[in-house]
Amino acid sequence: MAKLNVNGRVIDIQVEADTPLLWVLREQLGLTGTKYGCGVAQCGSCTVHVDGAAVRACSMPVSAFNENQKIVTIEGLSPDSSHPIQQAWLALDVPQCGFCQPGMIMAASALLATNPKPTEAQIREEMTNICRCGTYNRVLAGIQRAAGIGTSG
Repeated sequence: MAKLNVNGRVIDIQVEADTPLLWVLREQLGLTGTKYGCGVAQCGSCTVHVDGAAVRACSMPVSAFNENQKIVTIEGLSPDSSHPIQQAWLALDVPQCGFCQPGMIMAASALLATNPKPTEAQIREEMTNICRCGTYNRVLAGIQRAAGIGTSG
């Protein structure tokens, strides 16, 4: 039994303590926007926010969380896709296949929450998510646009 605060709702779930948070989100709660990529916290497709910090949900057991920690998934980031990162992604057509993009958006929004005007070097250092399609330049431009910096359109 676990009690989690997900997207503003406290939820009781029946699950083994070592079950990764990713599988609780996807299978128990039906929040499938958070993706499974590598399973070893390397690719970032499973990125969610925990108390505002970007966390890779595939490697964190549900027992590491409690109801006082606020877990936010891509579904909870903005009810109408109005978050500045989501708007920049739309305006610049950032995704190609799109599989990694929920994790990218969550990582980028956490970055801007802690550093509203990051330099290009800071963005490149902090954004460690992997995109198989290689849309890194568009991701950079999207973050810069959301931050109101850079030369991105």
